[in-house]
Amino acid sequence: MLIDFFYHLRRHKLPVSIPEYLTLLDALRANVMPPSLDEFYHLSKLALVKDETLYDRFDQAFGSFYQQLEAALPSGPDIPEDWLLKTFQKNLSPEEKAAIEKHGWQKLMELFKQRLDEQKERHAGGNKWIGTGGTSAFGHGGYHPEGIRIGGPSAGNRTAVKVWEQREFKDYDDQQLLGTRNFKMALRRLRRFARDGTELELDLDDTIASTARNAGMLDLQMVPERRNSVKVLMLLDVGGSMDDHITRVEELFSAARSEFRHLEVYYFHNCPYEGVWRDNRRRYDNRLPTRDLIRTYNEDWRLIFVGDATMSPYEILHPGGSVEHNNVESGAVWMRRLLDQWPKSIWLNPEPEGYWPYRQSISLMRQIMQDRMYGVTTAGIEQGMRWLSK
Repeated sequence: MLIDFFYHLRRHKLPVSIPEYLTLLDALRANVMPPSLDEFYHLSKLALVKDETLYDRFDQAFGSFYQQLEAALPSGPDIPEDWLLKTFQKNLSPEEKAAIEKHGWQKLMELFKQRLDEQKERHAGGNKWIGTGGTSAFGHGGYHPEGIRIGGPSAGNRTAVKVWEQREFKDYDDQQLLGTRNFKMALRRLRRFARDGTELELDLDDTIASTARNAGMLDLQMVPERRNSVKVLMLLDVGGSMDDHITRVEELFSAARSEFRHLEVYYFHNCPYEGVWRDNRRRYDNRLPTRDLIRTYNEDWRLIFVGDATMSPYEILHPGGSVEHNNVESGAVWMRRLLDQWPKSIWLNPEPEGYWPYRQSISLMRQIMQDRMYGVTTAGIEQGMRWLSK
């Protein structure tokens, strides 16, 4: 089994060497860990992975290997966690959903504080208390057109206006191989060439002229390499509904890494507020204030937002509307500050354009962007790059 595990990691392009594999075997023989899957995961990662940038690739390879192993083993009786945590899932008709009362932002916050003070026990399936599987505005696993999701997974409706939990996200993989080179070709619409760096490139015309002036003696003339001098600042939405678009955004991100020599990348969730992040694994303790971002990069940079703009309208319009924290100023205020600093800016949206007219938050963001929102398609990216290159 361990030999299969070694070759499985190599097939996933992890540079695992034979000495590292033997080190893992020695550690297993020495019984340095309890015999559990979790402990084997941590030990094998410690012994076999040399570069932290490969952790995500290792996790994916380990997960797929475990799934193959689990499929080969006989299955035993198991009780789904949903039976224990979420007792049932209500299936409401469109008419029943439309009849559920919307409270509005202020009343929703007041009711939430009131429930926290009054509730003393667990509830499931109701329409008032904090619980699971019901039509209350507070809890998870149920349905409410304008509620607060607390402590559990979404039921898939994506109607929560606030999420009462700390969530962790991971960065997009900029080494993702493209299935097509179309994104790269579209990004090349944004080009401004300049010669810089050391003299590495032959200047053929000048070499011919110089050799002729030198009575036929070869006189090589070198010039710095011609590079795209455009500077791009990219703000990427990550987590939540953006999980549906990870593959496409990673392809776009990978293409941008190869096309733009001057590229700076930061992350946000749903809407930029008073802080952005370089690395989402340290999301809550490594935040860069947005005002510092504005002071760091001057107006020569082109700004590209990448996100589906799918959120509660409160996140854009209201102070405190963020799903993750109580923001003092609304998302719209911060968006206008960013656009004032970088007038050359666009928004790339991976959500299919046919959905845009039916999402209020997308309509609001398009207004703020003065209609400079384009789809994450070859044609959409080309349109955006043409506008940025003006």
